[in-house]
Amino acid sequence: MHRFIVVGGGAGGLELATRLGDRYGKALRGRQPRATVTLVDRNPTHIWKPLLHEVAAGSMDPFTQELEYAAQARWHGFEFQQGELVELDRAARRITIGAVPDEDGAAMLPERSLEYDTLVLAIGSTTHFFGVPGAAENSIALDTVEQAERFRKRLIAACVRAEHQTDPVTTRDHEGKEEPRVQVAIVGAGATGVELSAELRNTAQVLSAYGLHKLDPGHDVGIALIESGPRILPALPERVSTATAELLLKLGVRILTGERVTEVAPGVVRTASGKAIRADLTVWAAGIKAPAVLSQLDGLPVNKLGQLVVRRTLQTEIDANVFALGDCAACVWPGTERNVPPRAQAAHQQASFLFKSMGNLLDGRPLPEFTYRDFGSLVSLGHFSAVGNLMGGLIGGSMLIEGLFARFMYMSLYRLHIAALHGYARMVLDTVAHWLRRTTLPRVKLH
Repeated sequence: MHRFIVVGGGAGGLELATRLGDRYGKALRGRQPRATVTLVDRNPTHIWKPLLHEVAAGSMDPFTQELEYAAQARWHGFEFQQGELVELDRAARRITIGAVPDEDGAAMLPERSLEYDTLVLAIGSTTHFFGVPGAAENSIALDTVEQAERFRKRLIAACVRAEHQTDPVTTRDHEGKEEPRVQVAIVGAGATGVELSAELRNTAQVLSAYGLHKLDPGHDVGIALIESGPRILPALPERVSTATAELLLKLGVRILTGERVTEVAPGVVRTASGKAIRADLTVWAAGIKAPAVLSQLDGLPVNKLGQLVVRRTLQTEIDANVFALGDCAACVWPGTERNVPPRAQAAHQQASFLFKSMGNLLDGRPLPEFTYRDFGSLVSLGHFSAVGNLMGGLIGGSMLIEGLFARFMYMSLYRLHIAALHGYARMVLDTVAHWLRRTTLPRVKLH
């Protein structure tokens, strides 16, 4: 049987492994399976990465949203192997995945080698600190659930300390204004930074209702959003950026544009203009790059961001048996001078495309070429609102949307991801179950 290996259980990789397992990894109608499908990931569970800002703000409990890879494999006809990709031998068509330690550091799973006929790399991206002194050591990225949970716990601890200070020290900024008792600095005003800033404002309001009554959520918890470019959401249309900035200002978020961060030190963020922004907590959301392991994979070409350079078929340039999708792939976007953007919708489209391509591969037919379709972008501002632009043939161009309709569209994106993994019937049941669970829980995770 043909051996498929998918490395990376993010949105695109897990959707692809699930669909390949359903179609080719199961014995259907008395026929033998046509392929073996193996998913490799360093973590045992999956969570949709665009939700991590909600985990960080405490408005989502990650343990109610995580999916066990081993369970998904059992249900959908593929095998799961936990471990991190460490080596690729293209001549032998073999990958090596690292040992997995337990909580005490002892080896739980040994280093292993897996052989493939077709390899799909979908290992996503990591935070890019751009070599800024102190950024990696003194700020928190939001790449994993563990990082998001670490930020949430530190935020609640900072608020509790401020609440119970017997003699709080009043500090003032460079303009002489009294500073908040707790200040969060978010470096990078892309989608993650903007969404986190709005979600944190909701968290501050909820914490004041759940025991921290001495904290004024609007004044005592400050949020500073720092962007090196001339406006927030630089990758989105200007009118979306303007509408979002107006909403954030109404929420009391301090926006600093044109401020390039030069240093992140304990308790302070410094910029090239000479500003020193006090920060009890700093989040780094200023950019992404591909994981370093990609540049070490047996000579596969990468671009300056470390992404694998792929053809329109999503095959790597020098090896037709190795494919890449999602954030780790540099794929040309025809009609533009850019590559396909690193968005969840792109990973979803590429996973659907590769599922059809793998069918052609098994049947000996030519592989098609991938064309990205931009359906627009949506930015959540928590329960307050959402803003975005819709694009496509149905509306004949681009349309700005905001408010309740935009919020509904944003929530639908995650539900479509759940439907891709479980089918629409289970997605509906999952939606109802989570709604019922939330009616008996506080709006922010407090422990």
